Amino acid sequence: MNTGMNQMDLLPQEDLLNTILADLKRTVREYTTATTESACPTVRQMFNQLTDDTLKLQGQLFQVMSQNNMYTMPAKAPRTELDKEVQCAQDTIQKTGQFIQQRATMGAGSYGQQQGQSTTTPNHFV
Repeated sequence: MNTGMNQMDLLPQEDLLNTILADLKRTVREYTTATTESACPTVRQMFNQLTDDTLKLQGQLFQVMSQNNMYTMPAKAPRTELDKEVQCAQDTIQKTGQFIQQRATMGAGSYGQQQGQSTTTPNHFV
């Protein structure tokens, strides 16, 4: 029985594209998590590449949807709020770098022993 309807007619194109866009965003988050948890440089590089490729695809889909009025843009954030967030992120990066540098010069084992902590490596870093 042919009703004249194919599979694509069951879901409007805009809804389908929004679903794909949301899935690409989720995939980027998962690849980023996998990258940060990868101890093997080859695996880490692979997830970096997958993240970059997925971000490019997400950006292309967003542009097509935006050009076809299929994506509602959120309200623009005030510049002062953006500047504040960027400064906070830069401060965190600087403090983290200083912390790592200090601990590297102290030796990894001495910090954990000073704090009464174990110096074993968690399984997810191995």
